[in-house]
Amino acid sequence: QVQLVESGGGLVQAGGSLRLSCAASGGNFNSYIMGWFRQAPGKEREFVAALTRSGSRTYYADSVKGRFTISRDNAKNMMYLQMNSLRPEDTAVYYCAARTALPGSVYVRKDSYEYWGQGTQVTVSS
Repeated sequence: QVQLVESGGGLVQAGGSLRLSCAASGGNFNSYIMGWFRQAPGKEREFVAALTRSGSRTYYADSVKGRFTISRDNAKNMMYLQMNSLRPEDTAVYYCAARTALPGSVYVRKDSYEYWGQGTQVTVSS
């Protein structure tokens, strides 16, 4: 079973950048597909980005495409989300998630994921 811990959140002005990190422990990181989700106050948790076990394929929500970049370092058991050109509507708690899967597969539904971190707050001021 894998444990996930996010870090890197904070307060940033619109147009700024942040880099979120997700540290994994207790499992075989190479066997998990990974994803980022976010939840704003009063809203459902929504998909942001995901990538395959190798990191060779990535998927993004339309709302972040071209601004956010997901990546992973399997040697360090780490996943990242580089967020550029941030907007006030990006304000949310950001969660990393993992699930075991076959090579090359990826999931965008939150109920497909088995493991979750505790979340990190991102606040974008206008």
